[in-house]
Amino acid sequence: MSVTWKFQDRMLSLGLARVTEAAALASAKLVGRGDEKAADQAAVNAMRAQLNRLDIAGVVVIGEGERDEAPMLFIGEEVGTGKGPAVDIALDPLEGTTLTAKDMPNALTVIAMAPRGTLLHAPDVYMEKLAIGPGYPTDTVTLAMAPAERVRALAAAKGCAPGDITVCVLERPRHDALIAELRASGAAIRLITDGDVAGVIHCAEAATTGIDMYMGSGGAPEGVLAAAALRCMGGQIYGKLLFRNDDERARARRAGITDLDRIYQLHDLVRADVIFAATGVTSGSILKGIQREPGWVTTETLLMRSKTGSVRRMLYRSAVK
Repeated sequence: MSVTWKFQDRMLSLGLARVTEAAALASAKLVGRGDEKAADQAAVNAMRAQLNRLDIAGVVVIGEGERDEAPMLFIGEEVGTGKGPAVDIALDPLEGTTLTAKDMPNALTVIAMAPRGTLLHAPDVYMEKLAIGPGYPTDTVTLAMAPAERVRALAAAKGCAPGDITVCVLERPRHDALIAELRASGAAIRLITDGDVAGVIHCAEAATTGIDMYMGSGGAPEGVLAAAALRCMGGQIYGKLLFRNDDERARARRAGITDLDRIYQLHDLVRADVIFAATGVTSGSILKGIQREPGWVTTETLLMRSKTGSVRRMLYRSAVK
C-alpha cells in the first residue's frame, strides 16, 4: 500500500535551517581566501550531505546548473531519504561566491522548499526583476513602467518625495542607463556587487535596510529564490525572462516554459506555501556572518514559513571540533 505524505512545513523548517547552517559553516573556512570555486564547492558538499538526511522525496528544481554542468545539486537531482513528502527544492549553496572569496558583506547560503510542482523551473538565463516590499496596492509599480515612473509611483504610494526612495541595483555595465535614469528621477541608489536574492529581501524590510525597491536584470533562478522569501515576508515581485540567443530559448523550452514573453508575478514563481532559510556567511545588512571565538562558532539564520508568516532569526552556537 502506498503512503501519501503531507507537506508538514513546521516539522521540516528546522531541518531546512540545519541545511543552510551546514553550508555556511563549510564555506566560512574559505572567507577571504580568494578561491570562489573552493568556497562554492565546500557549501555544495555540506548542503547536499545535510539535505540527504531529511525525510523528504526532494527534487532540485533550482540548483547549480544542468546535470552536465554540475556534479552535485544539479537540476533534477533527487535529494532526501525518499521517505517523506514530495517537494521541490530551490537552492543557492553560496549566494555571493565573490563576496566570500573577498570577505565582502552579504554572502549567504540559501534554500527554499515547497510541495512538488509548485516552484517555477526557471532556466539558467537572465530575468528582468522588479520588487517592492509589503503594504502597497497590487501593481503599484510594474515592468511596463519606465524606471523613473516606478520611482514616482512608489513615492506617491508611500507618501513621500521621489528623492526619499532608495533603489537597489546590481552594479553591472548593462545597468548604466538604468542607473542614470534613476538618479535623474531623484532617487538614491544602493549598488551591490553580487547577491541579488539579498537585494530583493532588502525591500521587505525597508525600515531596517533603507531600500524601497529592487530593479534590474539578474539570474532567473535567483528570482525564484527571492520570490520564495517575499512570499513569506510580504511584498511584490515581477519577472520577465531575457534571452540572448536561441540556445537560451531552447533551454527555457526544456524547462517547460511555453510563453517566452510572460511576465511572472509572485504567485507564478511560487505557487504554494513555502519554507525559506538563509544563513549568513559574511556579515551584512540582513544577517551576521559566521562569528568565531576561542572554541566556539556562531551562525545566524533567517527561517521563514509563508503559511504562518513567521520570520525567525536564530543563533546557533557550536563547539569547534
